Amino acid sequence: MATPDPRHRFGQASEMQAEQFLLAKGYRILDRNVRTPLGELDLVAEDQGVVVFVEVKGRTTEAFGGALLAVDHRKRAKLTKLAAQYLARRHWSDKACRFDVMLVQGRPSGQGRIEHLENAFDASEHGGF
Repeated sequence: MATPDPRHRFGQASEMQAEQFLLAKGYRILDRNVRTPLGELDLVAEDQGVVVFVEVKGRTTEAFGGALLAVDHRKRAKLTKLAAQYLARRHWSDKACRFDVMLVQGRPSGQGRIEHLENAFDASEHGGF
C-alpha cells in the first residue's frame, strides 16, 4: 500500500483540528469529506438549526494570507453547487444554510492557529439558492 502524500496527511490533520474546534463551539457534525464528481465538501455541520458548509484550508505559514483569501471566486462557485446538490439529495430545500471558511495554520504535528469565518460568503453571489 502506498504511503499517503504528506500534503494529504496535513490536510486531514487540519480538517480534524477544524472539526474539534467546531464541536467545542457546539456545532454538530453531519458529514465529512462528501465527495461527488464535481468535488468535495470538507465538513457539513449544523449550528443552531442552520446547515453549515465548511471549507477547511491548512497552511504551514502565513505567506498566502488569511482564510478569506484561501477561497477564491471559482472555489466559492463550486462550493455553492456542491451545497445545492447536497441539500437536494436530502430534500432539505427548506433548510437555512451558510458557508464558513476555516484556516488552520501551523505544523501538522502541533496545535495550529485557527481562523473561523462564519458566513464567509453568500451563495446568491454565485448563482446559488
